Amino acid sequence: MNKEIAFFDFDGTITSKDTMLVFLRFLAGDIRYTFNMLLLTPVFVGLKSGLLSNQRAKEIMLKLFLGGTKESDLDAACLQFSRDVLPDIIRAKAIDCIRDHQHRGAEVVVVSAAPEYWVRSWCAQQGISLLATRLAVLDGRITGKIDGLNCHGEEKVRRIKEVYQLNQFNTVYAYGDTSGDKPMLALATHASYKPFR
Repeated sequence: MNKEIAFFDFDGTITSKDTMLVFLRFLAGDIRYTFNMLLLTPVFVGLKSGLLSNQRAKEIMLKLFLGGTKESDLDAACLQFSRDVLPDIIRAKAIDCIRDHQHRGAEVVVVSAAPEYWVRSWCAQQGISLLATRLAVLDGRITGKIDGLNCHGEEKVRRIKEVYQLNQFNTVYAYGDTSGDKPMLALATHASYKPFR
């Protein structure tokens, strides 16, 4: 019996947009979002120039937008976002591919650098497992720090191998759309880069 597993990046692969930016605008509103993004301009410059790591830049952004937020409030906002916003930016071709894998009995896993909060309810609705960036919580509030490492690049591979023994699968599929997905794509027997555009 052929045993399959399929790993999907989320932002830009399953979705047509970066969900972190979409979610932060949804949460903050247009005015606060625009103001915060202007404040973050030096961070973006530092990231582009290599002076700041992807993880550090993300933590600065998360702290600005989410630092001090009650985890229960974030969960509630994420459920609303998953219901009201995500469906409009999900690629139909990606859903068709996921359904095809599921109909063949494959395990489907989203592996995402996006914080898990706004991805997990969507994944649960679709019957999909999730490996994503975890956020640190202290006394029930989001700190803005990442718990562990940003689930990006080689960390995607480490998280996959932490949970799955790939030698137990005859066929491993992987789908991604950025350089941060390439280590994950290299694990696969069938890799697809920017497949749903």
